[in-house]
Amino acid sequence: MSDFRKLSDSVLASPQITLEDVESARAEGVGLIVNNRPEGEADDQTPGPAIESAARAAGIAYTAIPIGQAGFGEAEVRAMMDALAQAEGKVLAYCRSGTRSTLLWALARCAEGDEPDAVATAAAAAGYNVAPVRSAMDALASRLG
Repeated sequence: MSDFRKLSDSVLASPQITLEDVESARAEGVGLIVNNRPEGEADDQTPGPAIESAARAAGIAYTAIPIGQAGFGEAEVRAMMDALAQAEGKVLAYCRSGTRSTLLWALARCAEGDEPDAVATAAAAAGYNVAPVRSAMDALASRLG
């Protein structure tokens, strides 16, 4: 059963999705699935290539921006910014719990000029805490301001 959580009108975050969740995503208007989970992170995760195949069969674009032990860097933030900018329809980003996806989304939004407090509030409404990247969000926002 899907656990898609609304971060914005155009972005959803989710814990690990299954092949069945791809159809639910299509029904919700998702046009892009972003996989933020490294392959082989856990034995029970649905492999990214299987999600990609199901997504493409459903007419949904797919990209992988894995966030592993090394955490977030400029390359991942830029990749998420590009994915969000180019998406047609809603974006569904997922990882093990949805937290890494939410943190990456938060960094991307602040890098685009969104106000960190508003981003943090939206994440909290979806059940996620951006505290681990809050100082980076503020730095990105002040760099633009």
